[in-house]
Amino acid sequence: MRTLRYSINVTLDGCCDHREGIVDEDLHRHAVENLAQADALLFGRVTYEMMEAAWRPPVRTGVRPDWMESFARTIDAAKKYVVSSTLDRVDWNAELVRGDLGKAVRQLKREPGKGLFVGGVSLPLALAELGLIDEYEFVVHPRLVGHGPTLFAGLSKPIDLKLVSQLEFASGAVAMRYEPRR
Repeated sequence: MRTLRYSINVTLDGCCDHREGIVDEDLHRHAVENLAQADALLFGRVTYEMMEAAWRPPVRTGVRPDWMESFARTIDAAKKYVVSSTLDRVDWNAELVRGDLGKAVRQLKREPGKGLFVGGVSLPLALAELGLIDEYEFVVHPRLVGHGPTLFAGLSKPIDLKLVSQLEFASGAVAMRYEPRR
């Protein structure tokens, strides 16, 4: 059974706007290591469209630093599942997931392989409500930004987590991994 891992960058005041984190080589190297633990990525429509716009080739030369290229190649090559009721089709090595979310994700988890990796805000909330996330990683950036969006807004009941590892980056950001207490 494949593990479903969730990872998100968040500021100390709870903002998970992807533009507000501290972007550096360490963070991208860590992201590549995370992606290497998965056979496929699971995205909602918003995250899929954002990632495709940022990372799908071709990219003009000089647009991003060389140290981002490993992440770009990794995410470009990854198998992607996109949960959406509004998109008619996807490409970029992606497949639409429709219908009952719980049933579809349970089926993906039953398939053989290393794991699934999910990011974003809305889809992980739904997956957390269904008890389908096996590991949560919060990369907390030492920054206050004073706005949202925030994580898990509207969660129907608390989910107790157990810290299983932490890693500090030179920027002061800290990646903390948790597993649900069951």
